[in-house]
Amino acid sequence: MPAKVKICGLMRTDDAIKAAEAGASYLGVVFAGGPRTVTQHHAREIAAAGGGVPVLGVFAEQSVDAILQTTDLAGLRGAQLHGPYTQSDAERLRAAGLLVWRVVRIAAPSDLDALAPAVPESHAVLVEPKIAGAPGGTGVPLELAVAREARGRLAGHPMALAGGLTPDTVAEALAYVRPDIVDVSSGVERGPGVKDHNKILRFVEAVFAHSPST
Repeated sequence: MPAKVKICGLMRTDDAIKAAEAGASYLGVVFAGGPRTVTQHHAREIAAAGGGVPVLGVFAEQSVDAILQTTDLAGLRGAQLHGPYTQSDAERLRAAGLLVWRVVRIAAPSDLDALAPAVPESHAVLVEPKIAGAPGGTGVPLELAVAREARGRLAGHPMALAGGLTPDTVAEALAYVRPDIVDVSSGVERGPGVKDHNKILRFVEAVFAHSPST
C-alpha cells in the first residue's frame, strides 16, 4: 500500500482542488505563523474546496480551546500540533473527534527521545528538522539516517515525514525511511503558498510509484 500524501500550506482553493484530484490523503492549512498563514474564513473555503479530503490545521501557540474553536468554524478535521502541547492537550482534541498529529522536530540525536512521549493520544507523529528561529516549514530536509532512526523508534505507530521533500527526492526518502505519510509544502510551490499543479501531480505520482510494497 503506498504512503499517504499530505499537501500543506494551502492558501488557494484551486490548489486544494488539484491536490485532492491528484490523490492527496490529507490537506493542510497553517495557523502557526509565516507566509502561508490563513484566516478561519479562508481555511473554511479551502476545506470546502477539498471535496471531503481531511484538512488539518497547523497550530503552534494557540490554546486547546482556540484550536477547537478554529477547527469548528473552519470545518477542519484535524490538528497538527507544533509547540509545547501535552498528551492531555492531544487527548482533549482527540476526544472532540479530531485527527491529532503531534510534531517532533529534530536537530540532534537526543531529540529522538521526544518521539515516544508523542505517541499517546496521537493518530500520527510527524518528524521534521528543527531549525533555529523557525517553527517549521523551512523546506530543509531531515538527514535520512536520522529519519530512519525515528521510523524505528515509532515502529507500530503511523509516522509522517516532512522537510525538504520534492517530486525528485521523495522516492529516496520512501525507500530508505519507509514513512506512512509524506508531508510537502514548499517542495510543490512556485512561491510561498502558491502551489505548482504539475509539481503536485508529479509528487503524488512519485509516491504512488515508489512506495515500498512491504
